[in-house]
Amino acid sequence: MYDVERVREDFPILGRRIGGHPLAYLDSANTAQRPLQVIEAVSDFALGHNANVARAMHTLGVEATTAYEDARAKVARFLRAAGPDEVVFTKNATEALNLAANTLGASLQPGDEVVVSVMEHHSNIVPWQLVAGRTGAKLRWFDITPDGHLDLDGAAAGNLINERTKVVALTWVSNVLGTINPVADIAAQAHAVGAVVVVDGAQGVTQRPCDVAALGADMLAFTGHKLGAPTGIGALWGRREILASLPPFLGGGEMIEVVRMEGSTYAAPPARFEAGTPPIMQAVGLGAAIDYLDGLGMAAVAEHESELTRYALARLGAIDGVRLLGPVGDADRGGAVSFVVDGVHPHDVMQMLDARGVAVRGGHHCARPLHERLGLMASTRASVGVYTVDREIDQLADALTWARDFFVKGA
Repeated sequence: MYDVERVREDFPILGRRIGGHPLAYLDSANTAQRPLQVIEAVSDFALGHNANVARAMHTLGVEATTAYEDARAKVARFLRAAGPDEVVFTKNATEALNLAANTLGASLQPGDEVVVSVMEHHSNIVPWQLVAGRTGAKLRWFDITPDGHLDLDGAAAGNLINERTKVVALTWVSNVLGTINPVADIAAQAHAVGAVVVVDGAQGVTQRPCDVAALGADMLAFTGHKLGAPTGIGALWGRREILASLPPFLGGGEMIEVVRMEGSTYAAPPARFEAGTPPIMQAVGLGAAIDYLDGLGMAAVAEHESELTRYALARLGAIDGVRLLGPVGDADRGGAVSFVVDGVHPHDVMQMLDARGVAVRGGHHCARPLHERLGLMASTRASVGVYTVDREIDQLADALTWARDFFVKGA
């Protein structure tokens, strides 16, 4: 049985009080809190094993290299990848998606098409816009239905994925709507026309078990800080044959085979894509975060967060003047619950909730095209984590009612 109260003991920050109120941290889709086990692993590395990787052959250098590569192996197992050589470390999911866009984009030509969706995070829109602008390729996108799902019927009618499609880049779980997209089904369509499928897993990997092969992905990006790891570390997984076919992204040390003034040859993946000194200590922290989640069991984490999400949808949906965004009737959706309060700006809602100890996010959540599609400037978002409990959802609902009354009724 998932013992959330026991889990909370690993997160001392949850004992804080904000303005005299207990902290209800409901911003895990933005960044997750770190368990003691991760903090201790990073501290242990810094205190006893700090050195550069690959370059230093002394004892500390060997220890650092081993720790770094062990972390890579943990990521591979976490994603059920074929092997560690399919895992490229980056500084976050944004860099991972830029890596994918720029390397895949090297082969795009005028008339080729890249397909994304209107619900994407900016990190899975802007890199493809830049690549399309340089190559003459065309950017096309899935629209959404009124209930927040991808408009698959509209995409089929518009022949969105066709023989000109070279890349389909899609979020697994929306960071605003909580929608879980049918990536495997769309990937099958993309593969049928020879397209490469890039998945933004920044939200999905943190909330549910991941099997990249079953997902249908060719490449998948995620970031460590949403898993309870330090900031500054992420990863791009890619199928071995895909990575081997791609050119370097950045040039420098360790990504080369031989350097001569007349030209250079490049290392095999993943080293080809990891120029310069990598985020070693952060990778160690990511490995520790994966160990922690493995200890909890990702299936149990998924069930815990699904139950909390259903509870949050019910509690917030019962408040007059509050409109929920995204699927509300689905039992299976991601842990981001975004909403608007009639007549109140989301930033004001966020600040009022903070005054009651409730940490949420207000804004467009790096998904401005989605908000424009919904006819909104912004929204307020609450999101759950491995440590979230029902009473924090209740605290949110009570604080939201108070904030609504303050602005709407002048209380």
